[in-house]
Amino acid sequence: MTKKQIYSFFTILILLVAVVLSGCSSSSKTNSSETAGTSASKDNGTVTLTIGGYSTIKDEFEAIFPLFQKEWKNKTGQTVEFKESYQASGAQAQNITNGFEADIAALSLEGDIDKIVKAGLITHDWKSAPHSGIITKSIAAFGVREGNPKGIKDWSDLTNPGVQVLVPNPKTSGGAKWDVNAIYGAGLKISEEKTGKQDPAEAKVLLSKVYKNVKSLDKSGEESMSTFDKGVGDVIITYENELIDRIKKGNKYEEIVPQYTTSIENPASIVDKYVDKHGTRKVAEAFLEFLWTPDAQKIFVQSGFRSVDPDVAKANANTYKQPAGLFDTNYLGGWSKVGKDLYGDGGIWDQVVAGK
Repeated sequence: MTKKQIYSFFTILILLVAVVLSGCSSSSKTNSSETAGTSASKDNGTVTLTIGGYSTIKDEFEAIFPLFQKEWKNKTGQTVEFKESYQASGAQAQNITNGFEADIAALSLEGDIDKIVKAGLITHDWKSAPHSGIITKSIAAFGVREGNPKGIKDWSDLTNPGVQVLVPNPKTSGGAKWDVNAIYGAGLKISEEKTGKQDPAEAKVLLSKVYKNVKSLDKSGEESMSTFDKGVGDVIITYENELIDRIKKGNKYEEIVPQYTTSIENPASIVDKYVDKHGTRKVAEAFLEFLWTPDAQKIFVQSGFRSVDPDVAKANANTYKQPAGLFDTNYLGGWSKVGKDLYGDGGIWDQVVAGK
């Protein structure tokens, strides 16, 4: 074999090896791509929704989850898993703004949702949702021991000597703000009944007198109810639904609805920045919408909430006591004014606590 022939032979051999290696490389890339595709398909089979809720809503949400999981599975073939956190509403709002990546915030009051809006995490108009973003309603009511031994009937009775009152701390609890709104608003109503106009000074006096009898300021409405369950206090100011639910379960309590009290509206919203980061917007929107369905609303009603669905509310109207003088936050000037005047630094609540 000549040198030229030998050279040609090795050149052809090198080219053949190159082709084989290239084919192997191409095959390897194809298999890698197929593996990645299989992995993505597997990932797309399960989605996790993170819930940042206020403490009172925990049991109801956990009863609703299986209903939504079934519906979503039937609709999309996808399995929904839930990651949950529940604590006092104000603390939960702060938790979310500090980096807890909740896809959905379900809190006690509008002001706590607005904290997340101001942090730039909720960027859409959350009030444009059905029922202005409200998923449940209730009222502020009194819980007393069986037989009502202290004869509690209205707000003035909570100021009597020897009456121990429980209410959560409005600095941490959204539920507490509803309770304090109820006391302060009742004071405004009483003054208006006497003189024809609201008297903030008289409302503050009523709030101060009730506060002097407060036995415990717990961090959340749920903790306050737990304290009452342990036998502490004569009367608790709380959500009506908390009382109805416990009475149904056999607790020896009675619900007292004062003449003047506030309606309670509990909102929920998608947290835009986090659903977009997690790629969960579609399922998060579907879950939020599910909370307004009759199936979900009936679960809320079973736990003592008042439904936002007109048909469900009508069917259960006889379940609830109706206060003679029900008012809402607009009567107090709206949440912006309430947040500043009642709960802002140096505001009415701080003055009452300081004895001023």
